Amino acid sequence: MSLQNFINDAISPWLNTEGVDNDIVLSSRIRLARNFEQVPFPTSGQEDALTKVLEYMEQEFDQQSYEDFKQFQLVKMNNLKPIEKRVLVEKHLISPELSDKDQTGAALISKNEQASVMVNEEDHLRIQLYYPGFELTKALEKAQELDNWFEDKIHYAFDENRGYLTSCPTNVGTGLRASVMMHLPALSMTNQMNNLIPEINKLGLVVRGIYGEGSEALGQLYQISNQITLGKSEEDIVEDLKSVVQQVIENERRARDWIMEQLGIQLEDRIFRSYGILSNCRIIQSKEAAKCLSDVRLGIDLGLIKNVSKTILNELMVLTQPAFLQQYAKKTLGPNERDVFRANLIRERLQLEN
Repeated sequence: MSLQNFINDAISPWLNTEGVDNDIVLSSRIRLARNFEQVPFPTSGQEDALTKVLEYMEQEFDQQSYEDFKQFQLVKMNNLKPIEKRVLVEKHLISPELSDKDQTGAALISKNEQASVMVNEEDHLRIQLYYPGFELTKALEKAQELDNWFEDKIHYAFDENRGYLTSCPTNVGTGLRASVMMHLPALSMTNQMNNLIPEINKLGLVVRGIYGEGSEALGQLYQISNQITLGKSEEDIVEDLKSVVQQVIENERRARDWIMEQLGIQLEDRIFRSYGILSNCRIIQSKEAAKCLSDVRLGIDLGLIKNVSKTILNELMVLTQPAFLQQYAKKTLGPNERDVFRANLIRERLQLEN
């Protein structure tokens, strides 16, 4: 398979569209935690009950469609090879925790991969919806519609005073996690992130790496999300997050203007050195690749690098992860082999731009 065909098949279609403020915000996500009424939570470990939840989701929703989210497919974890599970994790369609739920775990994924529902992870259902760019309001509206579609057939665990009941107390209430994935290279270069993260945390938000809790900010990619789910409406939670994200966007733009003015040729040198490494390297580790890709994406956004797609960071941050490399290679690769194959794939992808 050619790289172009592999990209077309491997990358979620919604990733290749441009959204609002997409020079800084790569994607917006809404996640809703929901549970079946009078069914033990997945954390209780009662497999019989969880099997019934899985069977019900397969019976009612497999191959069904809702508006733009066509042909949901139920993918059971026990039917997947370890490498296939890891690919779904790298595409953010499932969590690492769900990939370990071999007997009762599954994911209901729309054909365009914009919507996915994790079944029997920490909660019976975790409904996820993605939009490109800074589109939290639109993502929330669509997620609520999708949630209502499920609720037409499912009696959710709900308390009039507490709201939606969840396995983890921190999700009780709305069950909502809203998040944005942001590329913040200038704030990182100017060491402002170290001060910014604690300030964001004080506002009831949290800053994480590319794969959520416990992950690092590879390629200067940061995920900002809400922590509070109780005592506020879904709309208020999203508006609070939007307000903070808008300030971060403005700070990043000011930092980009500053480094362009103050660093000048040094900044250009850094960006084009990274482009040169990616274009010519024969071995590259994932951290170095992520750093160089971040520099190149910054160069594209600042107009220094021409004729290279803005979606290249989105694509290559996924394609150069271990599972995707092995999926493309169609064989298991050791760490050193992955570093060689990663370099080959990046060079080939940049050649496609020409």
